[in-house]
Amino acid sequence: MSVAFAKEESAEAASETILPPRPISGRINLVTQAGLARLQAELAAAQQALAAANALDDVNERRRQAAIPLRDVAYYSQRVETAQLSPPPASHEVVAFGHTVSFEREDGRVQTYRIVGEDEADPSRATISHGSPVALALMGKAVGDVVEFGGRSLEILSITWVDEAVG
Repeated sequence: MSVAFAKEESAEAASETILPPRPISGRINLVTQAGLARLQAELAAAQQALAAANALDDVNERRRQAAIPLRDVAYYSQRVETAQLSPPPASHEVVAFGHTVSFEREDGRVQTYRIVGEDEADPSRATISHGSPVALALMGKAVGDVVEFGGRSLEILSITWVDEAVG
């Protein structure tokens, strides 16, 4: 095997391990206390994974193992740096970041979601991003208001807030 061939293999392996950055929206990075803690934990986990990958002897395996943690460290570093911890809503009169909102759809289904930061949003766990279309439609509205969303109506039934420190 020639040296030139070995270098080419190494260059190919390097190019295969460079991942594109995780996308970051242009929205303000509002977070709840739990959301900030989760971002910090994800950053620490990515840093640990990167350190473990960098400890490998084989340079190509090191590159492969470091690709995802390297991307994640960059992402979570930026998200922690730009995080803006949102205080509890001052009022429960209108929907705001951090509130849990129950609403009824035209078909009679009642849904309840908490409005949280982008990185903590998980509709399967009843949390939606403050930048989601539903949250944007609900923000600033009060109990009893009917919101037009996607050609359908949603009626706000309740607005609550749960202290994360208490549960």
